[in-house]
Amino acid sequence: MHLARDPAGPSLAPRGSVVAVGALDGLHRGHQALLTRVRERATAQNLLPLAVSFEPLPRAFFMPTPLPRLGSVREKIAGIAAAGMHALLLLRFDAALAAMSAETFVRQVLLARCGAREIWVGADFRFGHARGGDLALLQRMGAQLGFAAHALETQAHDGARISSSAIRAALAEGRFEAAAALLGRPFTMGGRVVRGQQLGRRLGYPTANIRLGRRVSPLAGIFAVRVQGVAEQPWPGVASLGLRPTVDGREMLLEANLFDFSGDLYGRHLDIAFVQKLRDEEKFADLAALTAQMHRDAAAARRVLSEPLTA
Repeated sequence: MHLARDPAGPSLAPRGSVVAVGALDGLHRGHQALLTRVRERATAQNLLPLAVSFEPLPRAFFMPTPLPRLGSVREKIAGIAAAGMHALLLLRFDAALAAMSAETFVRQVLLARCGAREIWVGADFRFGHARGGDLALLQRMGAQLGFAAHALETQAHDGARISSSAIRAALAEGRFEAAAALLGRPFTMGGRVVRGQQLGRRLGYPTANIRLGRRVSPLAGIFAVRVQGVAEQPWPGVASLGLRPTVDGREMLLEANLFDFSGDLYGRHLDIAFVQKLRDEEKFADLAALTAQMHRDAAAARRVLSEPLTA
């Protein structure tokens, strides 16, 4: 898949394309349905399937506080490629792009840059300066400029609309099965294992440490997890995601203790799938109290993970 970042430049599809446009955070089942529709429509018309998205997310750009993310930029790019897109125009959402009118966005980005012959969006999609563009504007301009515009029908689960906001709410409340049903897969956070302070090793619980960087997590606490990237099957473990208040931590860190594992994981990319929340983070009086709680957490996680996997 070809990846481009700039709104101006040579056409990504000189012979024409079908384009999906959206924030696409987390690539949940609604996003997956949108990309599938675009791929199918492109194949039927001998056009190229393209996706247009934004980083940072437009909502995050305007919010006064950081927006929790359902997936990293790396995961978004990989997921869009796996969905069969020929190219991804991942626009840098900045002040200049925020000031671009909806009409200019259509002409310069969707038509000139993407070669759009057909455009697909979500039913509530808005774009352009002051959110002035919507499906109706796309359809009016399409009638004048020779492209079609459509909104994907609402994607629902158990009668409720699938949305990134609903998934964030489910994760914040510890409803991981509900979040997985909306995502179409378990919620995971991943990254490369880095060296930490070795405190877990000294306490008898060596951990694989993953820094979040600028990513804001939608959840925090202690969790039963399954770790992908260690062996052919997910590896059971217990993980802490937070600031580590007992040792006066200042950086959000994801630390996973893999049960009964011995080996070097430094530099390896791991994906941590969250199964159940065990408790919130708390500050303990000393390391002895923390270690005692870690024993209880590990035992609780083993009990959770010994239960059969549900569909």
